[in-house]
Amino acid sequence: MKPLYYSFLFTVIAYMGVSRHAMAQSQGSIRGTVTSSDGNPASFVSVGLKEVRKGAITTEDGAYLIKGINEGTYTLRITFVGLVPQEKQITVTAGQTAEANFTLTENADQLTEVEVTGTKQTVTLGKAPIAPLDLPQMTGIVSSIVIENQQISRLGDALRNVSGVSLTQQRGGVAETFSARGYSIGIAGAGGSIFKNGVLSNTMGFPEASTLESIEVLKGSSSLLYGNVSGGLIINMVTKKPKFTSGGEVSMRVGSYNLYKPIVDVYGPLSKNLAFRVVGTYENAQSYRDVVKSNRVYVNPSLLYKLGSKTTILLQGDYLKSNLTPDNGVGSLNQNQDAVIPATIPRSRFINTLWAYNKVDQASGSINIDHAFNTNWKLTAIGAAQDTKVSAYGAGIPNNNIAANGDWNRSLSRTQTSERNYTGQLNLNGRVSTGSIEHQLLAGTDLVGIVSTSNAFTITSNGVAVPIYDKFNILDPNKYERRTDIPDANAISRTTSPSVRMGLYAQDLISLTNKLKVLAGLRWSQQKTVQTTVLNLTNQVETRGAAETKIDGAFSPKVALIYQPTRTTSLFGSYSNNFTINTGLDIYGQILKPSIVDQFEAGIKNDLFNGIISANLGVYHIVNSDFAQMAAVRLDGTPNIDANVKEFTGQTTSDGLEVDITGNLSKNVYFITGYGYNYMRYTKTSPVKGSFIEGERLINNPAHTANATLFYTFDLPRLRGLKLGASAFYTGARNGGNNNTYGQTPAFSRLIPLNGFTTLDVSAGYTYRKISLLAKLSNITNELNYLIHDRYSIMPIPPRQFITTLSYRF
Repeated sequence: MKPLYYSFLFTVIAYMGVSRHAMAQSQGSIRGTVTSSDGNPASFVSVGLKEVRKGAITTEDGAYLIKGINEGTYTLRITFVGLVPQEKQITVTAGQTAEANFTLTENADQLTEVEVTGTKQTVTLGKAPIAPLDLPQMTGIVSSIVIENQQISRLGDALRNVSGVSLTQQRGGVAETFSARGYSIGIAGAGGSIFKNGVLSNTMGFPEASTLESIEVLKGSSSLLYGNVSGGLIINMVTKKPKFTSGGEVSMRVGSYNLYKPIVDVYGPLSKNLAFRVVGTYENAQSYRDVVKSNRVYVNPSLLYKLGSKTTILLQGDYLKSNLTPDNGVGSLNQNQDAVIPATIPRSRFINTLWAYNKVDQASGSINIDHAFNTNWKLTAIGAAQDTKVSAYGAGIPNNNIAANGDWNRSLSRTQTSERNYTGQLNLNGRVSTGSIEHQLLAGTDLVGIVSTSNAFTITSNGVAVPIYDKFNILDPNKYERRTDIPDANAISRTTSPSVRMGLYAQDLISLTNKLKVLAGLRWSQQKTVQTTVLNLTNQVETRGAAETKIDGAFSPKVALIYQPTRTTSLFGSYSNNFTINTGLDIYGQILKPSIVDQFEAGIKNDLFNGIISANLGVYHIVNSDFAQMAAVRLDGTPNIDANVKEFTGQTTSDGLEVDITGNLSKNVYFITGYGYNYMRYTKTSPVKGSFIEGERLINNPAHTANATLFYTFDLPRLRGLKLGASAFYTGARNGGNNNTYGQTPAFSRLIPLNGFTTLDVSAGYTYRKISLLAKLSNITNELNYLIHDRYSIMPIPPRQFITTLSYRF
């Protein structure tokens, strides 16, 4: 199929190139830049001709190009959401390029404020400043105004606003796992797919979403630019940046279950060329889950320095100290491998030890240097480091080991890990012309080093090993006396696991005509997984792990055809190849080989009514030749409870569609709607004992997801400042537990079927001058449903809750 695809594409390109050369002799072009009043580029401004339906959207560097214009005099008009349009007269001559530049009356900070009053869908994650209609990939963004209006603190709550993305697991109550297009992403690691400001990030302990500027999502394959990442999505958290105008905000958020959360955001200039920003928050809260509580401190300082007119240096850092109660959910009853949700267990029941803890200390820092050689070429260099330390202790995770009568022999698990990430990136963006054909180029390289350490412990009480801590009944906690002492946990060994991944990549967005474009790119990725070292902490003797150093490499191509019949509509079709590193070991202790994922995607994007409404639809077909999941059993045939031990479960195929319709109807009202459908199933497996059943849907993947949000702010004299909003989120039916296998004995289903559910939130607020008050009632119907927490343990979703935020802006 691929050779036919490439041959067809080459034929189209060649034909259009000849046609374009002939047309260019009788037509001209218009190019230029749009800048703010302080000289900064104004991105994503709509530029169009009033007399004909031709136009463009400025890129991130403020540039635009309109081609294929007949000779004559035209009115050039620029528009941006929330601003008064500007117009200029311009004359176009055949075979020549006219130039028209615009300067907005607003400065860069004011433009940012205008943009965040709505939900403008612009994603900057792609390393190249490609306009949304030119990007042949479905995307999503959660802006700061959405984060503020929905009073979001967790990444999972924010991503409900992105079509096709769902929160599928809450791992131990201290981390989140997300799913899109059938693929899951979790906290981090060598194949991590969660980024902060374009740099790989570990999200253990929950990132602080309330302080973010936006959250960006690229759906589908992104290996071309980011290497060994998920085939379903990558997430980029964008932190707030310094401003050269003084201001800030202080807020106090309170809510159900004794939530107290002050938030501070202060920014301004330190000198003519130096600006700062400090964002911080403290959170103290209990939970709808008994015993569970949280105590968190987060601070994010940054400095922006303008080194002349062409170079900027951005320094950013953040620190998170998190102390959370690890929560294993409510468990499930094992009835001869047929796991059952215990319906009589209340939503609040806590089954971990009363003294369990999970402490995270995380610090990161980065430097971004941007240098513009001229209006066409820019070089960006990024260096970053992150250090994450986790210390945890409590009962192990229930894994189909709770008896049908609710009895559970609790064992203990002590964790002490660290992960250090080092990142370097270099990206060169430029624009060139070859005759009448325009090129938007990207060339770059990146390098990521990760060093993980993990301690192994012996757990003893009075010098005696403690294989079983106590017996606990999840149906009747009073059935047995609950043990409350904390056994000694002594570290006996430390395993160090280094890995390095690097890539070289190039991409070209080729404008053959004003309507037909091609995006083509190629990346070479290499990952080196270094043989582990094991340090015996008793005698300080160091040995090597069983798995030897392993180097994997692959090319990741991407090619897309983009057709834009009007300046507000874009149709695209693409093929991309994803090179996905599989973390963990097989049951023999060997490092897993990578999986190769092929993706085909097509879609249509519409930017209607001068950007007031965006309507996008995409469909996809993804084939994973080797899909890796947590192994069901270990080599000795015993049940596997280690998520790091995995197996290849056969070929999977994922088909689906995504729909997004968003709008900023005015400065008073915006809405967000989205729908996603996914059908991921096994398509090639062997019908032998232990193989997964062909045609069965994979676990933790809802077939349907949907979201809708509407906010309206009144400006009538008697109601001015009043804000009303509502949000609805739907997660469809899905399966937890384990996928079934051929010949399993006894012949019970290992799946845990979960029904779909909808939660409804309503908000109301009032702003008077610089003071605002916003309140929200979430899950107003008190819907009860569950997320799967690692195979067989079930985590109830939050009940009806109240939250309110009082803010003062200065």
